[in-house]
Amino acid sequence: MIHPLADVKSKNIGDNTSIWQFAIVLEAAQIGNNCNINCHTFIENDVVIGDRVTIKAGVFLWDGIRIANNVFIGPNVSFTNDKYPRSKKYPDKFQLTIIEEGVSIGANATILGGLTIGKFALIGAGSVVTKNIPPYSLVYGNPAAIVGRVNELGEIIEKKN
Repeated sequence: MIHPLADVKSKNIGDNTSIWQFAIVLEAAQIGNNCNINCHTFIENDVVIGDRVTIKAGVFLWDGIRIANNVFIGPNVSFTNDKYPRSKKYPDKFQLTIIEEGVSIGANATILGGLTIGKFALIGAGSVVTKNIPPYSLVYGNPAAIVGRVNELGEIIEKKN
């Protein structure tokens, strides 16, 4: 389902994916099956999204972002893809950011470019992620720090004091 008020140029969209109003998806973007792309989102060309991914409102996915299956990206999560941005000066290649399977990223988190967030990690709302996150990590804060571990359901199985 593509809402009539969405601007979707890509033909690389899987079955049973919903794209809501005021979303913009550029021509080369790839989106998997059973995804939910909420309103007021932007997906650039060099973006790959797996299956069963939820992208909440206000998320912009820039070139170089790879999102695996079963990922949740909360409202207004911010991604970057250029370590030294300058107006009208573009890098030869944008940073590659990898969000592995089952990751959940809370609302208003910021994810710097060039990082990998390991499978099933849970990123707390408002966190600023400045380094790679190992699988099954619970992280939050500014800068985000590992404060525990979670299982594949997102349940806390260990938490530091």
